[in-house]
Amino acid sequence: MTTDTTSGGPAPDATPAPDARPAPATPFHDLDAYVALPRVSGLALSRDGSRLVTSVATLDPKRTAYLTALWEVDPEGREPARRLTRSAKGESGAAFTPSGDLLFTSARPDPDPQEGADDEPAPALWLLPARGGEARVVAARGAGLGGIKVAAEASVVLVASDVLPRAVDGAEDDRLRKARKEKKVAAILHSTYPVRYWDHDLGPATPHLFAATLPAAATSDVGADDVSGLEHLHAGVPDERPELRDLTPGAAAALVEQGYALTPDGRTVVTGWSVPQARGAVHSRLVAIDVATGERRVLVDDDAADLGSPVVSPDGRWVAYERETISTPHRAPAVSLQVVALDGSGEPRTLAADWDRWPHGATWLPDSTGLLVVADDDGRAPVFHVDVASGAVTRVTSDDAAFTDLQVSPDGATLYALRASYLAPAHPVRVDLAAALASGSPVAATALRSPAATPALPGTLEDVEATAADGVRVRSWLALPEGASAENPAPLLLWIHGGPLGSWNAWSWRWNPWLLVAQGYAVLLPDPALSTGYGQDFVQRGWGSWGAAPYTDLMAATDAAEARPDVDETRTAAMGGSFGGYMANWVAGHTDRFRAVVTHASLWALDQFGPTTDAAYYWAREMTDEMALENSPHRFVEQIVTPMLVVHGDKDYRVPIGEGLRLWYELVAHSGLAADEDGVTPHRFLYYPDENHWILTPQHAVVWYQVVEAFLAQHVLGLTEDDAPALPELLG
Repeated sequence: MTTDTTSGGPAPDATPAPDARPAPATPFHDLDAYVALPRVSGLALSRDGSRLVTSVATLDPKRTAYLTALWEVDPEGREPARRLTRSAKGESGAAFTPSGDLLFTSARPDPDPQEGADDEPAPALWLLPARGGEARVVAARGAGLGGIKVAAEASVVLVASDVLPRAVDGAEDDRLRKARKEKKVAAILHSTYPVRYWDHDLGPATPHLFAATLPAAATSDVGADDVSGLEHLHAGVPDERPELRDLTPGAAAALVEQGYALTPDGRTVVTGWSVPQARGAVHSRLVAIDVATGERRVLVDDDAADLGSPVVSPDGRWVAYERETISTPHRAPAVSLQVVALDGSGEPRTLAADWDRWPHGATWLPDSTGLLVVADDDGRAPVFHVDVASGAVTRVTSDDAAFTDLQVSPDGATLYALRASYLAPAHPVRVDLAAALASGSPVAATALRSPAATPALPGTLEDVEATAADGVRVRSWLALPEGASAENPAPLLLWIHGGPLGSWNAWSWRWNPWLLVAQGYAVLLPDPALSTGYGQDFVQRGWGSWGAAPYTDLMAATDAAEARPDVDETRTAAMGGSFGGYMANWVAGHTDRFRAVVTHASLWALDQFGPTTDAAYYWAREMTDEMALENSPHRFVEQIVTPMLVVHGDKDYRVPIGEGLRLWYELVAHSGLAADEDGVTPHRFLYYPDENHWILTPQHAVVWYQVVEAFLAQHVLGLTEDDAPALPELLG
């Protein structure tokens, strides 16, 4: 049992300190209480199965950012979770060495800084010994390290780090970075596409993979009788740090946003590898890299699909990976699970070829006979077992929930995971895997003692169904406030998910319905055409025609909710973000049934959006120019007679700010509620100069919900500006 006492400054505990205000009914009745809730993510299991570690994000002392610390969870569920790390910079990326030491990354100050180290260090690789003592740095680069992978049977560690294209070694890379920073040069000269991704610019540095072999002195393999070795380890004497060897020199942008894996013996890396193509397109293949020599060979290339997310079997013979077919404007993508021999012999094989679901998050069983995967399924995301020999699929978990971060015990009898649903945020659980596989029937997961308590909810959750115009079943989650009844029906908020290839099936801290339920709204979370978890045909129904089946499915779901006696069909609103924002815009131009519409990070003019999004080549696979124009909401601006709240972040690269700016201008200039002679309009524009596709900082999230609540109260509930919730004073 180990605890890190290297602080580098104060840091908060997972439970926020109490204040003098009366406690709210639930954290969802108080936005300050909500953003202070601890947030669990990630899971790592030691090789012997005795230790389970997760990450917990909490507010910093100023309540303006989140810091992450590592916590240990009892795999048996008997002991309470305990905090392992504590610093003002936070820690993340937990991974165990074969001997049980804990590796993580952190930008905390190095107690043994190397000569020439930066005064503001980037994340380094730290080791917390299993035998006890303080954490120490085992590897560092000026550009920072992340993405830790550890060989299961060797002291080989793989990390990712950015490298400037002109740097010949680490010292040169550090010099160039320092010079750019001091001279305030941020310019980037591109020669390939793309140039940015979601919320960050690409280049001039690109990701490389580095391998290191931890010396014996850096691990718990030191013999019990080797007192001098243990003294050396715990006395704060700086050990010799292992060499970080660049395995991917000249990689350019090949590793941008790619997943990778390390074989159990630490001899081979398998990674996705991006290849530039004609007309700005990018194609992903799988490559294998020899750790000793850096020699690279193509493992699988498939002209009809992009390949990624590789995982190597425990026996080192097989690589499982995800295959996503390259879509066309007339054919939606399909995702399948593939397996190929690591040595390159034989052809890749599709597992569960007839299974009409999209598997991801593959994890091998210890005996290499099968894989566990997660797949969206009817508004849930259960765990499934896929047999490698037969391809047979067996559902493992019976919970109405979504699972992530699968970890299997060494004997294959127990599965550990994070479970989330609209009833609870992510928390660690254990699953009797042996029982599920032996019986062939799914079992319920058992909650472990989490570092974060499950918050009380302000209402109840129901599964509801509707029938679309073409007879297809459309299901939704409906979150109802306490006290909603025929005598006291709740106003309805239609909340449309993004993606569009996704599903409402797991807790979200960014799009949380319970905050609006706490204000008295019934929140409808439908899965219309294009949603995953209902089969390939359900996706295809909406492909290339966003304004058709997805829209009519949403209206059918809304009709079904409004027919309930505990819902007030006269007080309704619609809202959504990203694709959900697109649909909110489309809804506003095609019906006046809603009293208000909130649109966040939304697509407005599809002809403009296509060439400006961060992956224009992908958009070209989704719609032809004619399809884009036919499905573009901007053509219907004059038909918009519903007050709209537009929200957009300037750093949004997936849906560029031009969409929000054009939407805002055309609303005030051309909509049915255009600004009058005095410049007055009921529309509003909430603009974030320094946020991206997501509103991530805590206080900006508070402002988001405050503005939304005030806007809905005025237009849906009919309150005056004086009676509606006050707008944030910091807005000016």
